[in-house]
Amino acid sequence: MRKALLLMCAILVGNFAFAQEETSKDSIPPNGWHKEGTLQLLLNQSAFNKEWIGGGTSSIAGNLTFNYDFNYRKDDFTWDNRVLANYGLTKLKENDYARKTSDRFELNSIAGKQIQETNFYYSWFLNFRTQFAKGYEFSEDPDTGETIRTETTHIFSPAYLQTGPGIMWKKNDDFMVNLAPATARLIIVDKDFTSGADYNDGDYFGVDSGESTRFEFGASLTAQAGFDLWENVKMENSLNLYSNYLENPGNVDIDYLMNLNMGINKYLSANLLFQAIYDDNAVAAFQIREVFGLGINVEL
Repeated sequence: MRKALLLMCAILVGNFAFAQEETSKDSIPPNGWHKEGTLQLLLNQSAFNKEWIGGGTSSIAGNLTFNYDFNYRKDDFTWDNRVLANYGLTKLKENDYARKTSDRFELNSIAGKQIQETNFYYSWFLNFRTQFAKGYEFSEDPDTGETIRTETTHIFSPAYLQTGPGIMWKKNDDFMVNLAPATARLIIVDKDFTSGADYNDGDYFGVDSGESTRFEFGASLTAQAGFDLWENVKMENSLNLYSNYLENPGNVDIDYLMNLNMGINKYLSANLLFQAIYDDNAVAAFQIREVFGLGINVEL
């Protein structure tokens, strides 16, 4: 886990260094609100007829992504807000049910007061994360061979709320690092998942038996780096780290997201999304997902 953490930090630091070289001197954005966003639909499809002997399963997949920024500036005060949402499904011809490939809703908000005429700010941040739809584990009935769905998650179970004061370095809306050494974190779950005689404390996102919340206090680091690799090719990176002072502070939670958008024209693009999550309250291993497809874009 430590090697992976160092690798992700190195990737982000490299992105910052590359961006510093490629970006000319930044102009100070005007006072007031600045809003922009995209709505994107990624589609993947494969089909095989019955005579195809090379192997394969017909499938169709879709992933809907919504990104929206609404940022405010007033002289030496900034307030940056970002909504990230995506939901994806894949349906294999041989499966009874469609399976989720992505499901995420996230709100990031950070207010900063500039320290003299530098790139440093006193800051206060808030982060909220959850999902839209139910999540399932799939198994097979040994007697009938039918697929069994067992619900494991749903909206607000889990949900994560983090907030706290810190120090932010911000070059512009695309490049920032925020360190919050006194961060309160609340994990919210449905009590139905933590009830029952066979439930052991901490088995469900670290929440105790019969409880619906878990409180943590620790340190948080958030970094964002976005830049143009080539014409019409933009890479956006975000890294979120959290250490809980109250229990196993060496087990750092990691959430790294990379979004590579390759523009074809105003309405079409190819998109590669990669995400790696480590949270030993959920599972003591890395959770990895990757989505690639042709995107239909709408600018907001």
